[in-house]
Amino acid sequence: METDIETLYQEALAAVSQADDPEVLKNLSIQYLGRKGAMTRYLRSISSLPTEQRPAAGQRANEVKARIEKAFEAAERRIAAQQETREACIDISLPGRTPAIGGLHPLTQIMRIICDIFTRMGFHVAEGPEVELDHYNFEALNIPKHHPARDMQDTFYVSDDVVLRTHTSPIQVRYMESHRPPLKIVAPGKVYRCDSDITHTPMFHQIEGLVVGSDVAFSDLKGTLSAFVHQMFDSQTALRFRPSFFPFTEPSAEVDIQCVMCRGKGCRVCSQTGWLEVLGAGMVHPAVFENVGYDTGSLSGFAFGMGIERIAMLKFGIDDIRKFFENDVRFLGQFRAGL
Repeated sequence: METDIETLYQEALAAVSQADDPEVLKNLSIQYLGRKGAMTRYLRSISSLPTEQRPAAGQRANEVKARIEKAFEAAERRIAAQQETREACIDISLPGRTPAIGGLHPLTQIMRIICDIFTRMGFHVAEGPEVELDHYNFEALNIPKHHPARDMQDTFYVSDDVVLRTHTSPIQVRYMESHRPPLKIVAPGKVYRCDSDITHTPMFHQIEGLVVGSDVAFSDLKGTLSAFVHQMFDSQTALRFRPSFFPFTEPSAEVDIQCVMCRGKGCRVCSQTGWLEVLGAGMVHPAVFENVGYDTGSLSGFAFGMGIERIAMLKFGIDDIRKFFENDVRFLGQFRAGL
């Protein structure tokens, strides 16, 4: 019996010391001190002891019961204090913290807007690899090795025949190889050139377009780009086409729009000319069609390309292209609401 009461005492103290919840403590109290608890059963069992052992056993049982009761009282105070501490740490009357909400990067916004404008005109969006073969980046676009036009694009070479694409035009070649005309695509994506200043970065974004069919004319090109500019900016924005040169188009043109800052009056942004260059375009060169196996006698097409950063700078009034890539949340936060 002596061993039983000591075991009971140690078990009760261990259980009470680990209790951290009022409900748990209440159940332990019933288990050890309740009417049918362990202590009650032990006290009742004393009557079965020899007469001479009963006084000592009863005295020890009462001492153990008193100590267990004190242990429960101490545990109640401890758990109550812990609850008060937790409640003091949470003031439900304070306003909640509004979680920070991100937004689309301004370049992503502009790229999606441009793609949306052209898809509404029946174009499909095409994609391709950023690490490109020299064949697709240059040769298939009528720019053979040692051609002077390669100097127009300062290229990152991975090897003699592998480059980081300098434009998204290789997507057009890959698409024509696997699709037969008629076709209308836009090709957005990152491109890379060895250039860095307030208007150029080594990595930037372009979107190029291609239309191929049996009766595609330069007038279709002018109408398509006019519709794009009027939706991207507004219907009052004038365009002009200036003769230019690109190896993969003939004839070729640079496309200017009326300065969106001064409305053609002349300002610092347009160098007092009233015009801003926004993209290049032209009719697809027959050599490009020959390189993809198209019939140059029955097909014609036009292509165009523009820098996403250039459009975004004009749309948002930004004067330094590097701000797009500095990850300054104060700058980026201005465009969180979108257009």
